[in-house]
Amino acid sequence: MSHDEDHIASTREKLVRMANQIATFFHSKPREEGITGVAEHINKFWEPRMRRQFFELLDGDPEDFDELVIAASARIKRPLTPEQADKSLGYAKPAAAGGTVPHE
Repeated sequence: MSHDEDHIASTREKLVRMANQIATFFHSKPREEGITGVAEHINKFWEPRMRRQFFELLDGDPEDFDELVIAASARIKRPLTPEQADKSLGYAKPAAAGGTVPHE
C-alpha cells in the first residue's frame, strides 16, 4: 500500500471510529434520543467534507458502523457533491488559466 493509500485508509478508520465513539456515548440514552443525539452531534461538529466521506463509507460498506450511527444517518445532512462541501467552507476552485501568465 502506498503512503497515500495508507493515509486514505487511516482517515476512513478515524471517521468510523469517531462516529462509533459518538454512538457509544448516546447508547446510554433512550434509543430515539440517542439517534437524535448522534445526528445532531455530527451535523454540528463535522464539516461538510467529513460528512461526505462519512456517507461514502456508509453507502459502500456500513458493517463497521455502530447500528445507532446507521439509524442516525437518515437525519445527518448529506452534502451533494465534493464541490458543495468545499464551497460551504469558503474554498473555490481557481479559475482556469486563459492563456499564458505574464512574467514579471
